[in-house]
Amino acid sequence: MGAVVSLDGLLDERRVWKGRQPARPLGAQPTEHPTLDAVLPSGGWPAAALSELLLPANGSGELALLWPTLARLSQAGERVVLVGPPHQPYPQAWLAAGVDLRWLSLIEAAGSDALWAAEQCLRSGSCGAVLCWPQQVDDRALRRLQVAAETGQTLAFACRPHSAAHNPSPAALRLAIDLHPAQVRVLKCRGGLAPATPIAFVAGH
Repeated sequence: MGAVVSLDGLLDERRVWKGRQPARPLGAQPTEHPTLDAVLPSGGWPAAALSELLLPANGSGELALLWPTLARLSQAGERVVLVGPPHQPYPQAWLAAGVDLRWLSLIEAAGSDALWAAEQCLRSGSCGAVLCWPQQVDDRALRRLQVAAETGQTLAFACRPHSAAHNPSPAALRLAIDLHPAQVRVLKCRGGLAPATPIAFVAGH
């Protein structure tokens, strides 16, 4: 019979590989959409960074994508700020999505004023997430938002038109939402390669 070998001893000598479940990175911010979280390097939104949502038109499912995250943050007492939304938020819809309206702030601004307001909110460090809708914005302005998000350790979201995909961006994550078929495409993700296969996504689910 062969000699009895201690498994603990082999592990201590690193002669046996021990598999481990991948841990979620410290400070991770899950999107709360499991299929999307599974393909993102950080297991969710890149923390303290700018994420871009590229849309065929405003109201193409961007809120359905963000609501689980915004609900989680607001329920934890984190301030969520909307800067210059294209439409007046409908309180009942936000409540139904689980967002605590006591922690939701709305700033009415446009153009450079909206970018300035978003940057100040991000830099303040007093917000959990800042969501803005810049239409005409250059790389320099986006970089300022990215730096502000890092400085304030805040999630930044910029909703922009599909056409912006043709231009480079300093955003840590770029997602494109399509309606026909309903899906999300990862165009860029910091820390890994963007998956080639789109992710099925239905607004409201």
